[in-house]
Amino acid sequence: MTTVLQQYGLLTQWQLRRQSVYLPLLVVVQGALAVGTVLGFGILMGDLEGDAALYLATGAPTITLIVIGLVMAPQMLAQAKTEGSAQWLMTLPVPRLVFLAADLTVWTLVALPGTVLAVFVGVLRYDISLDVSWWVLPAALLVSLTAAAIGYTVAALLPPSLAMLFTQLVVFVILLFSPVSVPAEQFPSWLASVHAVLPIEPMAQLIRSGLAGSSFTIETGPLLVLIAWCAGCVALTGAALRRRG
Repeated sequence: MTTVLQQYGLLTQWQLRRQSVYLPLLVVVQGALAVGTVLGFGILMGDLEGDAALYLATGAPTITLIVIGLVMAPQMLAQAKTEGSAQWLMTLPVPRLVFLAADLTVWTLVALPGTVLAVFVGVLRYDISLDVSWWVLPAALLVSLTAAAIGYTVAALLPPSLAMLFTQLVVFVILLFSPVSVPAEQFPSWLASVHAVLPIEPMAQLIRSGLAGSSFTIETGPLLVLIAWCAGCVALTGAALRRRG
């Protein structure tokens, strides 16, 4: 166990140092995305107040968490596969799940600053009050971990070019066709049914209920969907990495 923890710590440090040039830029970009989501959607939707403003302000943090995991993480892994560094890492005598855990930790840490900024900007812009639960931080970690695990699975299983195309599609779907910043009731029934088995809506519900527990809740079903996606994608990625090793 000590050896595994040491390997995990060293790999995490290596990933942080390897990407030290890009990580500050990623944090800045994520912060700009957080602010842009809160302010931009407010401009498109007009003057928001009450539940509509609260829905948007609590949805923006989820978008920042999802974009880091589902877009930036697979893009960086696809780049690593293209340049050969990913293949080199696979030659190290380290369990593949330890390698995966180190990468997921890095992307989770990158996602948190923009998430906090999104909440802060939303509260100031729409003059809303939050009812923050104690478990909101573990909830954010679960959402970030799930998003990164899904993105990592896509990048591990698909060729780099297809993984890049997938990330572009994901951004389009998240911003325009997902019940994150607007309620699912505003979507066609078939699309709402699709989102009932996808992880995006449960992610938004979990963060929303953690930030505004007096106004929103998450039921057991969506939470189980989210956990199933997280566990399934971690298992798939671990299997893919072991096969390639």
